[in-house]
Amino acid sequence: MIRTLDKRIYLMLMTALTVSGFIVICTLGQSIHRQKVANRISDIVPESTPYVCEVREYGGRIGVFRADSSVPYRVIDYDISLMSDFDREQLREGVVMETEEELRRFIEDIAT
Repeated sequence: MIRTLDKRIYLMLMTALTVSGFIVICTLGQSIHRQKVANRISDIVPESTPYVCEVREYGGRIGVFRADSSVPYRVIDYDISLMSDFDREQLREGVVMETEEELRRFIEDIAT
């Protein structure tokens, strides 16, 4: 009877160890898979900050350009010669707007 009880305890411990080992191996496999996917994604996606548009001088007016476009998708009819030297210099270099809200506020500031 003691021998039967010892056998049951032994088999229960071995089963518990086997299941625990299986869980650990599966968890490690998933962690490695997540790291590989994260590395692939970081290789594909550039780490530069995306921006919505760039505002710069365009033919004596203010042009709003998307990404790396050389043609503005919107021209604000405001004579930049009426602006301060500092603002004109900034427009020559280009001002990056990261959100549509920021662009809207910039246009409102110019209009007033």
